[in-house]
Amino acid sequence: MSYFSVDVESDGQNFRKHSMVCFGAVVVEPSLTKTFYGQTRPTSDIWVPEALEISGFSREEHLTFDDPVKVMKEFEEWINEVSIGKPIFISDNNGYDAGWINLYFHEFNDGKNPFGWSSRRIGDLWCGRENNMFSRWKHLRTSKHTHNPVDDAKGNAEALLAMKEMGLNAKFR
Repeated sequence: MSYFSVDVESDGQNFRKHSMVCFGAVVVEPSLTKTFYGQTRPTSDIWVPEALEISGFSREEHLTFDDPVKVMKEFEEWINEVSIGKPIFISDNNGYDAGWINLYFHEFNDGKNPFGWSSRRIGDLWCGRENNMFSRWKHLRTSKHTHNPVDDAKGNAEALLAMKEMGLNAKFR
């Protein structure tokens, strides 16, 4: 199985009213060189300016991004190309990140989500390791959190690799 650290930026938090702006994914392995970046044009006329601003793009720029059908198909092809066995989705906030990716795979990829029904949350792994529901893990990132989704997915993968070095029983390539 292959673990994919994924991060999403959107123009709001409502999966049905707002749109995904861009997302990044990285295969969790020491080199962190297998990455994917996708930008999807809006699927709605509704957006939250403050949310879109976090991504660093204007509405005008967002309107020029690629068709979500094209992007999600390319993402699925990339996952299938680089995955060894079943792909596993893991993120900082999988209620958000996995929710967007799942919605877009179902809406724009004939209902095919290569990650299936499940995902993992990095914070829960750390809290379990520390036996403390309030334990913080983000200090394990090496890369700066920039809201560029590839950078942020890499930082999260770095944290996972650090957890493995500390004894987490995981098979990150």
